[in-house]
Amino acid sequence: MEIGRLVRTQPGWAPTAADRGRRRRPLALALGLSPCRVRCRAAAMPPPPPSVRTVSIPFSDLKERDGDLSRKIEEGLGPNGLGIISIADVPGFPELRKELLRLAPKVASLPEDVKKELEDPDSRYSFGWSHGKEKLESGKLDTFKGSFYANPVLDVPTTEDVLVRRYPSYCRPNIWPANHLPELEIAFKALGKLMLEVGLMLAHHCDRYVMQQGVGSYDGESLEQTIARSRCHKGRLLYYFPRKFSKSEEGGSVSSWCGWHTDHGSLTGLTCALFTRSSMEIPCPDSAAGLYIRTRDDQVVKVTFEEDELAYQIGETTEILSRGRLCATPHCVKAPSSENASNVDRSTFAMFMQPDWDENLKFPSEIPYHHELIPPNGTLTFGEYSERLVNKYYQGKT
Repeated sequence: MEIGRLVRTQPGWAPTAADRGRRRRPLALALGLSPCRVRCRAAAMPPPPPSVRTVSIPFSDLKERDGDLSRKIEEGLGPNGLGIISIADVPGFPELRKELLRLAPKVASLPEDVKKELEDPDSRYSFGWSHGKEKLESGKLDTFKGSFYANPVLDVPTTEDVLVRRYPSYCRPNIWPANHLPELEIAFKALGKLMLEVGLMLAHHCDRYVMQQGVGSYDGESLEQTIARSRCHKGRLLYYFPRKFSKSEEGGSVSSWCGWHTDHGSLTGLTCALFTRSSMEIPCPDSAAGLYIRTRDDQVVKVTFEEDELAYQIGETTEILSRGRLCATPHCVKAPSSENASNVDRSTFAMFMQPDWDENLKFPSEIPYHHELIPPNGTLTFGEYSERLVNKYYQGKT
């Protein structure tokens, strides 16, 4: 399961002493921000967080396997980076993005009995339609958005009943609205497979960077190989329902649309959101809305990338197995909250790339994630790790 929707980290998360010792300079300096200015702003009430552009790599450079992208990988994904990077000029991506995102409102508008048929409670709603099944940071059920989940690579990841019962979040089959919205399957798979293909290219350059640091990821197995052979990939088409806003709601919580969390897989591919009002596409109606990240210096910044760029975030598993040479970052999404955002909906897509359920993971003690879930020998399969996280955060479980 893509724990981007479930795993919560405390907003006050900060790196460990070991992490700080690895880092050569504050992130504020890496971003070109004045540390003094940022501290002064944090003490004031309350100017907007600074906006930071992702490090961007042209697709033409990414596809050159022998090219040296280590500087950009370190700047974007290394110990002083934001944990996110964007890829520009990916052939075919702008068209595939719009084709899929324009279907999100149609999924949400399907008749209730049809959406009920698309639900899969046995997978903890990790396949098909999901709405109102997860909780916000407040503890309330999240009814602001709906999701459609599917594996864009394999409709049936395995036919082994033991595995289906053991890892239902990954091993159950896809559910498609074939009779009511057949174009969804086509568009979902096309975009998901493209994002996986580009993600594998990025993983290759991440491996080259990690090897330059003198660390072998996955005990000799490369990130690229691990992602390529996995059957666990999951796409999530998100639809945020239109809402009414008033002046009193302006300046709401920075995590009002999606709470603070780190993704637990390897790489997460992200599209820029598509906004519509009355079925007409519009620019984002609130400049303060969007993706926010908590930096290594414990500052909150808004992260931006171009509409036609693909963004990729590092997940916990990659940070754990690269011993912190590639870094995941807590992030959240802020909803539009100004009056001109009323009756606006938002659609976006995330592609979660992660190891196979039987991939062995060894957890170093210096990485500050979920120590209470890790056995004394420090080893779990990815399936065991993710299921323990689901049990910890899924509603009604402890």
